[in-house]
Amino acid sequence: MTDQTRPDYLKQMIIRNISEAKAQLSKLIALVLKGEEVVISKAGQPVVKLVIHRGAVKSRQPGALKGAIVFKGDFEFSTEELTELFGDENDQRKQ
Repeated sequence: MTDQTRPDYLKQMIIRNISEAKAQLSKLIALVLKGEEVVISKAGQPVVKLVIHRGAVKSRQPGALKGAIVFKGDFEFSTEELTELFGDENDQRKQ
């Protein structure tokens, strides 16, 4: 029997209320690890989606592509205009 009250995007998910989720947390985690989508709801409204933790995102390194990007001579802005718009690496205002 299908649930006619749920939007289509929720029909593919396992949905539990908070009390059920607390009682079944280990089982729900196992399902997420197998690729299932699990949503926890409160008062009938989805509030939390359980997802696999992929680890910390690597921090970005400013200047990592320095020298790797070259602009053609017909580029729309001059170096001076770009520096005026975005500053340069020696600009103390950014710090």
